[in-house]
Amino acid sequence: MRVFAFVLAAACAMSIGCGSDTSPSGTTGTMRMMLKDSPFTDAKSLLVTFSEVDAHKSDATEGSWSKLPFASGTTRTCDLKKLQTAQDVLGTGPLATGHYTQLRLVVQSAVIYFDNAPTGDACAATVTAPAGRSANVTIPSGEVKLNREFDIVRVVRIVLAV
Repeated sequence: MRVFAFVLAAACAMSIGCGSDTSPSGTTGTMRMMLKDSPFTDAKSLLVTFSEVDAHKSDATEGSWSKLPFASGTTRTCDLKKLQTAQDVLGTGPLATGHYTQLRLVVQSAVIYFDNAPTGDACAATVTAPAGRSANVTIPSGEVKLNREFDIVRVVRIVLAV
């Protein structure tokens, strides 16, 4: 149960960056989902593999989600322990302009490691598991939903040549 609190704390520490796109239609903006974890000392590593990051628009039908592409690949594994002093991009991509009310992180797997940490980047398409004691982390629904409202807006940039 305590291990689940690490994942929940990590999910709550996420931040959203919203930008804009100057596409002619003006109907899309750009969302960048950043991941950062709060400190914890009980483990050397917490590897979480995400299979989807989705956003729910306020005027969309129930159960309708917009999928945000990962920074690389079809899944993204992050060592949350390495993200205590840094942050990494979980996903980035276009979303329709408008008001969003929820984010959903679909978790494919989560494992906590007590003896060793993996080498390499904090987040990648795949991360090699370290040797030593480990325990699976169970996310009962397989997803973490964040009730975090945000807006995707279109900003028009005008350049004047003199």
